[in-house]
Amino acid sequence: MDIVLFHSTFGLRPAVRQAADRLRAAGHEVRTPDLFQGRTFDTVEEGMEHNESVGREELLKRAVLAAAPYSERGLVYAGFSLGASIAQTLALGDHRARGLLLLHGTSDIAPNASADGLAVQLHVAEPDPFETDDWLSAWYLQMGRTGADVEVYRYAGAGHLYTDPDLPDYDEEAAEATWRTALGFLDSL
Repeated sequence: MDIVLFHSTFGLRPAVRQAADRLRAAGHEVRTPDLFQGRTFDTVEEGMEHNESVGREELLKRAVLAAAPYSERGLVYAGFSLGASIAQTLALGDHRARGLLLLHGTSDIAPNASADGLAVQLHVAEPDPFETDDWLSAWYLQMGRTGADVEVYRYAGAGHLYTDPDLPDYDEEAAEATWRTALGFLDSL
């Protein structure tokens, strides 16, 4: 499976590379575009400030340019938090997308979005300050209206970016459960 994996607002940190290596070890071809062009951040606030200074349109442009050479193959779009929102936007705009793996994040869905039969899997903390219950309920219903086949996995007590072992949010049990489930999802595509 060809996967493009987008980083969080912390940038292309070791945890993203480790995740890509885990996916490669399972037989997938994985690309990890650096949307922040070498910049990484130690706090959410620093990362969000940089994200805002670059702008969503520029980040999406960078993501499209990174994925475009491979999209004819039928990519699985994946991402962490901010990267998940970017992956979702790209997957909903690519009729060849084979799947969408969202880790710790979602995004707005355009009213006319269509994703007939797209396999979508979301892994998110419960509770999550960035992905509230009300938001997730609305997102789930909207994603279903696009025609996507959606699975949602919640991890009670985990922090927002619970799969990153270098962050305080890390939860080893939730992270391992996420990767087991995600690898099964990818194998089913």
